[in-house]
Amino acid sequence: MAPELTSLRSPRVVAARKLAKRSFRGKERRFLAEGPQAVREALGHLVEVYVTPEAAERHADLLEAARVPVLTASEEVVAEMSDTVTPQGVVGLCRFLDRPFQEILAGRPLLVAVLANVRDPGNAGTVLRCADAAGADAVVLTDASVDIYNPKAVRASAGSLFHLPVAVGVPVEEAARGLAEAGVRVLAADGAGSRDLDQELDDGAMGVPTAWVFGNEAWGLPEETRALADEVVRVPLHGRAESLNLATAAAVCLYASARAQRARRG
Repeated sequence: MAPELTSLRSPRVVAARKLAKRSFRGKERRFLAEGPQAVREALGHLVEVYVTPEAAERHADLLEAARVPVLTASEEVVAEMSDTVTPQGVVGLCRFLDRPFQEILAGRPLLVAVLANVRDPGNAGTVLRCADAAGADAVVLTDASVDIYNPKAVRASAGSLFHLPVAVGVPVEEAARGLAEAGVRVLAADGAGSRDLDQELDDGAMGVPTAWVFGNEAWGLPEETRALADEVVRVPLHGRAESLNLATAAAVCLYASARAQRARRG
């Protein structure tokens, strides 16, 4: 099978490569998903698929399921489109999938992760993956946070970006106010919290609709953001570790809420 795209200067290749930049992604409302697993998760959001001849044979079932134009490309072309060191031969061009924040509120969410000023794309994608695994109803990224369509964020989400509603660019004050008005208890996750997660669980306070606000990897949540929450809660450290990284703390908090909510529902 001869590849259709062989020139790195092809308009399609040039346009796809530009999606490495946030400004171009925002303008086109398109992003790339790399690898067969990511493309499989993105089936409902695909515009086109680019694939090497070898990968086309290996993943024929995936390409048939895609139901969008599939273009074969040389390994050099696919590598040019890819952000990884060792491309897997399949790249999907996807439509943006974020939803309006008001639409998320209208769905009466029980568990929400809010990323406030989170700058690392790997952390953002991993928290989204944790939220998906814990059964959260949505993820909200504030206007000061990283672009969730960053290639590293998409990869770190391991397909979870395509599984649950995501709102982006929401001012943190608007997020906290909107969630509170929707009957959602807002908890700020911070190592300086006056209460710890064990206390919250022991007091039976965790079974209600809850939004967890997670802050910047380096400096956490500023005082003005903590002041927006109903409570500031720390994850207790029972050993000698100084702290938990963002994704680990998010997983602990989200799973604690999910378990308490299931117990409350019986």
